[in-house]
Order: sequence, then C-alpha cells, then structure tokens
Amino acid sequence: MYPLPLDAPPPARPAAPAPGPSRLPLPARLRTHLPALTPAAARRLRLALSLLPLLLLAIWAAVDWHTVYTGAARLASAHPLWLLAGAFFTGLCSVASAFIRQGAVPERLPPGQLLATQFAAGAAGHALPGNIGAHAVVLRFLRGRGIPLARCTASLAMYSAVKPVAKTLVILAFLVAFPGTLRLTALLPKGETLALAGAITAVSLAAVVTLITTVRPLRRPLIGGLRTAFTDTRLVHSRPVRAFALWGGAAAFPLCQGAVVASVGSSLDLPVSWIQMVFAYLVASTAAGAVPAPGGLGPVDAALVFTLVAFGAPATLATTTVIGYRVLTVWLPLIPGTLVLSALVRAKVL
Repeated sequence: MYPLPLDAPPPARPAAPAPGPSRLPLPARLRTHLPALTPAAARRLRLALSLLPLLLLAIWAAVDWHTVYTGAARLASAHPLWLLAGAFFTGLCSVASAFIRQGAVPERLPPGQLLATQFAAGAAGHALPGNIGAHAVVLRFLRGRGIPLARCTASLAMYSAVKPVAKTLVILAFLVAFPGTLRLTALLPKGETLALAGAITAVSLAAVVTLITTVRPLRRPLIGGLRTAFTDTRLVHSRPVRAFALWGGAAAFPLCQGAVVASVGSSLDLPVSWIQMVFAYLVASTAAGAVPAPGGLGPVDAALVFTLVAFGAPATLATTTVIGYRVLTVWLPLIPGTLVLSALVRAKVL
C-alpha cells in the first residue's frame, strides 16, 4: 500500500447505514418467522409493554376490590405507628430479595438497578402463580447484563432452592431458642393429612423422575443445566461475600415477612406474642408454599389464620391481621412496583 501525500485529504469514512427495521429480542429461530419492525413500531410495542402491567393491575383491582375495601375498613382503627413499622419491614423484604439475587450470581450487579428490579419483580410475582412473574423480570434483567441464559436459569434455580432451606433452618432455630413459647403440637396436622401430603409428594417425584428418564430430549438440557448450576454454586460459595448475601438474605426474607404479620397484629392488639406471630408465618408459609397460587394468595392466608388461632388469637382478629398483612405486602407496594416495572421497561433495563 503506497503512502498518501502530505497534502492529500484523509480517506473518507464509509457512510453509516440507514436505520433499518428492528426485530424483537427473541431467539433467532423464532425471529425468522416474524416480520421486521420499523423503529416507530418498536417504540409503540415497548410503550404497550410498559403499560401492560398497569392494565393488569387495574383488572386485578376490579376483581378483588372487596378484599381491599374490607381490609382498609378494618384497619382504620389500628395503631398507625405499628402499621408504619409493617410498611418498613415490607420494604426490607425487597432488600433481602436483592441480596439473594446478588448472592446467586458470581458477577457484581449494579445495586440500584438490582433493587429496583427486585421491587418490580415483587409486583410481577403477585400476578402469576409460582413466582413466575418475578423470575421472568429477573431473568430479563440478568440477560441484559450479558449473563448467558444457562447461567441465568441456574441463578433462578439457586434462588428457589436456597429460600426453603434457609426458612427451615430459621424454624429450627426458633424451636431451639423458644421451646416453651411455641406450642408446635397444636400446629401439627392429623395423621390422615400427613399421609395424603406424603402420597402426593411421592407421586409428584415419581412422575418427574419418569418423565426425565423416558423423554430423551429433556435429559441433555437437564444434565447441562445441573452442571452449570453446580459450577456456579461452587463459585458462589468460594466467595464469602456472595455466600453471606445468598444465605443471609434467604434467612432475613421470611423474618421480615413475619415481622410484617407481627406489626399488623400488634396494631390490632392481637393477644399473641411477637415470637409466636413470626413463627406462625414461618410455619404457615412453609406448609402452604407448595400450592402454586399467585403470590401465595389463598393457601398461605388460610394457613396463617389457622396458626394464629392455634396460638390463642380470636378468629376475627386473626382474619383481620391476615388481611392487613396482605394490604401491606401486596396492595401497598403493587402500584409503585408496577410503575417501577414500566419505567424499567421504558429505560431498556428489562
């Protein structure tokens, strides 16, 4: 290549290509069957996606408006300072969840975006059963941070596996620390109920094992996912900061939830101690956690009322306490959480 003369102008840069039609952030195999979107259509689609959570919120409020109205009416006579304490512990639940999410991935995530994403995931988790909505929001956030899909899935699996284990350890710690205060025999189900639960668990495990061993297309991705999960688990636990965030947040989350129940019960002068109310939530959420209801609505409520009554609370006050707990943990953060979710979608964080 010959050198350019000193007085020769620099070579012209190639012109930037004109912005063409964009495509949805979907797998390549699926994108080939979808038409390309113009930039204007892509903006309209993102706006529609950002407004979709608000629409779902309005529909849910219209369907379940009686519960909100009844709970607000019964809580009108409650002590406001205790309700404020319950709102504070509700906010700490999002902080604890953010710690678990950070502890489940080796990479360092931006704290502000992580907390905002977890706050938005809490609102999305109440719309779909089995916490699917929250996992979808977090998965989108992790993918936006450049983490591969297999490792994102492993992070979600680690998050889901650590929480019940940590809650079980917290329950055992309560039983050891307060043996005389917690009447566990009053909470144990009958023999027939235990036999039915055991049979359902055994049948479910047998069905999963049979499906995995007989359907070959499921075997390879499952084995690959398990290898990725084990690798990330070893890597996370080799870093004390990540391990502390993972297990500390998993232990703090149910305690914060139980503190919300105890705060609402104290605002209504429920004749049950704080230790018993927190333990009632731990037992109720563990017993009803296997039921795939949206946000645990329904099964956890019934189990929580039962445990509070077993500890000596009147049925009316126990029901009001559970309604107040749902108002603080579901309806109070739902509107701002939905707005944060829409803002994150518009900012392309999700």
